Amino acid sequence: MEAVLTGLFVGVLFGFVLQRGRFCMNSAFRDAILLQDNVLLKTVFAALLVELVGFAIMDAAGAIAINPKPFWWGANLLGSFVFGIGMVLAGGCASGITYRTGEGMVGSMTAVLGLATAGFFTAAGFLKPFKVNLQAATTVSGADGKALTLHGILGMDYTTLAIIIALIAVVVWYFVAKSKKDEYEADPGWGWLNTGILVGLVGILAFPLSAAAGRNYPLGITAGWIGVVKKILNFSEVSMGWLSWMVIGIIVGGFIAALIAKEFKFRAPKPLVMLQTFVGGLLMGFGAVTSGGCNIGHLLSGIPQLSLGSILAGVSIVLGAWAASYVMFILPQKKDQ
Repeated sequence: MEAVLTGLFVGVLFGFVLQRGRFCMNSAFRDAILLQDNVLLKTVFAALLVELVGFAIMDAAGAIAINPKPFWWGANLLGSFVFGIGMVLAGGCASGITYRTGEGMVGSMTAVLGLATAGFFTAAGFLKPFKVNLQAATTVSGADGKALTLHGILGMDYTTLAIIIALIAVVVWYFVAKSKKDEYEADPGWGWLNTGILVGLVGILAFPLSAAAGRNYPLGITAGWIGVVKKILNFSEVSMGWLSWMVIGIIVGGFIAALIAKEFKFRAPKPLVMLQTFVGGLLMGFGAVTSGGCNIGHLLSGIPQLSLGSILAGVSIVLGAWAASYVMFILPQKKDQ
């Protein structure tokens, strides 16, 4: 019951923030290369900084136990690059297509269907041997046998290094913004800074609540959808975990936020676009499970824990998204010129 209540609570909160803040990493990475617009990208950085400080404080207080993702260099590179490509095809990241399902966007629903389907077959179906073998063949662990982390390599305490990195990032960000006369832009939703802070706070809240329910990790998306699929396929034998209830909560939260803002409406794209989003979802599901996490599991939850695997996966997701954006949007524009 605790997993149901706290999972739904965090999910509804997360979905509400995502919808009102228009938070989507696909848009953030795509706009940076297509429009040279970094507003949404700054939202991601703000959320990461908030989580970095929050996780460090909770770890020092004994409220959480840092649990970084493993370093599977081959799986991280391949899986996350494929995920980044799929993200662009699907028109949204894992969290984006989930909350937009609550808005009534049919294209996001087909993307979620693809994500859940490929995620299940990669985690527990015919693609599982490939995933397992790739991860095993490219695993690099620390001297203590634990997952590779930035603080582990430097021989430092997690909390100390996290606070140092956060302080340096804030100072650098301040001077870069000042040199460019960067101001608080007015953008759709709640604004990039407000949204980034709120997304980070939800991630901080999720960590201890998820751990209390038996899952020692903050936010995630793909594994939650896989849990939903397992429940559907084995209704009487499988109970959904904390993360599955959280993704359902995201849809509910996105729905509530869209209703309040009068933005809820069923919108279906053309059949070919729906097919494209489904294929994109398939690539996302395969990539996320192969890499051990999606954009939320690695970028928003793993990087603040200073996991080298998540850092590598995050870079690979961005490169995959940029590669797909170049092929889908920039090349056609160049041909037309």
